[in-house]
Amino acid sequence: MALMEIYVAGNPVLRKETEKVTTFDKKLGKLLDNMAATMYHADGCGLAGPQVGIAKKLLVIDAFDDKGIREFINPEIVEHSGDIVSTEGCLSVPDYEGEVRRASEVIVEYQDRKGAKKELKAEGLLAIALQHEIDHLNGVLFIDKAISIKPKVKED
Repeated sequence: MALMEIYVAGNPVLRKETEKVTTFDKKLGKLLDNMAATMYHADGCGLAGPQVGIAKKLLVIDAFDDKGIREFINPEIVEHSGDIVSTEGCLSVPDYEGEVRRASEVIVEYQDRKGAKKELKAEGLLAIALQHEIDHLNGVLFIDKAISIKPKVKED
């Protein structure tokens, strides 16, 4: 698997509306594998296509809930409920973190790497990560929604 460059705030690809994925082939599978490897290498829990220069509706998430990597192609939030404020960071905004208000539960319709339609109800970190990554697919960064933003504390 190859590591990919992670684009940071200021790069125009992060503000583009993404296109629907229509081809489900080995090339897509390899891209998803490379995105997962890149996310893990950068110590992230989610990564969306635009963050690696791919203006397509695809993302990977590991919510550290023993389910491992999850892949979402053409994801769409169809229901949301509740309210939660949590601290978020982003691989594309590496020097900052902020408090963001999001739905505490979401239902997402999406496709898997083979094109099969799926639905998932999520809460906790997975719900937050899904909303964060789906925002990337619409050209939105967490700093656009943050209630407060502060410099990230560097770990030695």
